[in-house]
Amino acid sequence: MTTEPLLAVSNLRVRFRIGGVISALAGRLTEIEAVAGVGFTLERGQTLALVGESGSGKTTLARAVNGLQPAASGSIRFEGRELGNFSNAGWKSLRRKISMMFQDPVGSLSPRLSVRSLLAEPFAIHGLSGRSLNAEVERLLALVGLPRDFADRYPHQLSGGQARRVGVARAVALDPVLIIADEPTAGLDVSIQGEVLNLLNSLRDRMGLSMLIITHNLHVVRQIADRMAVMYLGRFVEEGETEAIFQAPRHPYTAALLSANPEPDPDKVHNRIALPADVPSLLDRPSGCEFHTRCPFAQDICAGQVPASSALGTSRLTCHFPLDAGTRAVKTIATT
Repeated sequence: MTTEPLLAVSNLRVRFRIGGVISALAGRLTEIEAVAGVGFTLERGQTLALVGESGSGKTTLARAVNGLQPAASGSIRFEGRELGNFSNAGWKSLRRKISMMFQDPVGSLSPRLSVRSLLAEPFAIHGLSGRSLNAEVERLLALVGLPRDFADRYPHQLSGGQARRVGVARAVALDPVLIIADEPTAGLDVSIQGEVLNLLNSLRDRMGLSMLIITHNLHVVRQIADRMAVMYLGRFVEEGETEAIFQAPRHPYTAALLSANPEPDPDKVHNRIALPADVPSLLDRPSGCEFHTRCPFAQDICAGQVPASSALGTSRLTCHFPLDAGTRAVKTIATT
């Protein structure tokens, strides 16, 4: 007997209506597809990272999983239950199990509420106010490494790192099983980023959490994620075990992202794949492989035929000409 994954997403599509000048410029197009047929599974205790350039659909996908953005079609199953069938009351009960950390650590905290009120609020919303809320607040502050006197501070009195810790405390307040974290280290100093990542890893191990992480920071991915998925124009182009992809990216877009990742060693020679800066518009998706307009390895077939998703090693990818274990070198790779 097989055990269902904690989260299973299949052929998910999210669309946004457009109008006015944008619609006129696009002809008769009235919708854009921000997430275009994505599927993945997340096991209990596992961390999956979504990576890609801005506008690739990472946050939209996460918001759809959490019910904050309606899906046009596809399936989202959590603990074996189809989320598309949930009522508002059903989603409220589910919020105790799926928690979200938003990108702006300070902006996601109400400026009118003290830290005490912010951390007590989830208990009140879910009818758990019979507990000793002061005790719960102190427990949560201790859990994320903040002194108890922080309970009486307001968001404007917190540093970015302190605000992020409060956000983590609020996210785990009701003992969820899944945390969705949108850019958990954005805007933080490097040393503080490390502290936040260590905190998340510690809580994952201690509480048995699963995590869906959205990030541009590939160092974050390598430190915290078991698996990673690379998005481009709303689709997964490569998905697999994090370390395997870092060691040998098979999709040219993945290789380009990893080649641009900053290295701390100033003497190291960097082989960077130079891509055109402009990402195609969702209003006018390229034909065939949508990455072919920027791909240094593209051939004629790439412009006319959509590549099928295929398994290669421990990864799945969509590419007519996958890289041979990351060792291919062409003249478009510039050494700096």
